[in-house]
Formats: sequence, structure tokens, C-alpha cells
Amino acid sequence: MDQNKAYLTERLTAFSELTANDIAVSLPLWKTRKIGKGDFFNMQNIVCSDLGLVIKGIFRIYYIDAKTQEERNVFFFSENQFIVSFRSFLHRMPCYYFIQALEDSEIISIQHHDLNYLYSTYKPWERFGRQIAELFFEYSQSSIEDQLFSSVEDRYVKLVQNHPQLVERIPLYHISSYLNIKNPSLSRIRKRLEARDRAAAKPR
Repeated sequence: MDQNKAYLTERLTAFSELTANDIAVSLPLWKTRKIGKGDFFNMQNIVCSDLGLVIKGIFRIYYIDAKTQEERNVFFFSENQFIVSFRSFLHRMPCYYFIQALEDSEIISIQHHDLNYLYSTYKPWERFGRQIAELFFEYSQSSIEDQLFSSVEDRYVKLVQNHPQLVERIPLYHISSYLNIKNPSLSRIRKRLEARDRAAAKPR
């Protein structure tokens, strides 16, 4: 078994209740794909045909605001996360968003028809499909609720918790876009959090 499929096996085992045999029957269907910085996992108006697992790299989901023509980031994926435009993948409809690599990246992915074959042929894979659906529902619901009920500072903290080292790896304007603020506001938030962390670390 090559290194990427060993990684996939480890992640599938941790994510679901698939047995070693369940995973083994799927391995020939998963393909490794390298995506260069600035290239796309999926593009707007294209049906998303792959469910991927990020081996290395960071991706952003964004759209272009019709009024301002500015790019608006709405989500990030990084290592150990499944990546897909789920509604497009599920319903075979054109995607509303772009999914772009922010650094040289690598994924291992399975096509829609191959995953459906697993669902229809092996009962445990139906449970995996339900868990993927629940995962992306959670992403969507959390994103909406965070925007409605969380402060910008809390959203920034949660983003960094979900994607460690994110601020060291991508330009900060991508984070500002996600938070819907300007760079100076993000700088003030970061300085305030750093000052709070320093104060908490001082001996009492």
C-alpha cells in the first residue's frame, strides 16, 4: 500500500466505522491528485464530481460579489479534512463557488459514480455517506450561525483553531475576506489577542 492510501485508510478508520475489509475494497477507486497553488479543485458553474481528502495544502471556497466584483471567502479546507462542494456533488448541479488551492496541495479523491457504487454494494459505506452528509451540514450550519451570533474576534479564533498555522501560510487578506473586514481591523484583533495571551502567560 502506498503512503497516500495508508493515510487514507487511517483517516477513514478514524472518521467512520469502516472495517479494514470495507476500506480495502474502496482503495482502487481513490486517486491521488496534485493541485498547484492558484489552481482549482472545482470551479463555479461546473458540477463537482469528486469527494477529496486533503493530504497537504490549504484550499479556500470563494465567490465573486456581483455588485463589487470582489472575491469573498466563505470557507477553508486544510490537512485531514474532506473537501467537496457537497450540494453540487450530491445533486449533480453546477457549483456556485470556486474551490482554489492557496498553496501547492495534494488530495486523494473518489468520483461520484464510484462512491455511489460503494453505497449500493457495501452496506457500511451507506453509513459513511450519511456521516459525510452530517459533516457538511455541520460545516454549513456552523458557518451561518457564526456569522449571525459570533463576534468577528470569536470567528477569527475559531478559524485558527480549526486550521492551525493558517495565518503563517496564507496572505492575511484572505482571512480578512472571510471575516468580511479590512486588513487594519484584522491587525487590531490579532494584536489584542496577542496582548491578552501575554498577560495570561505572566506569572501571578
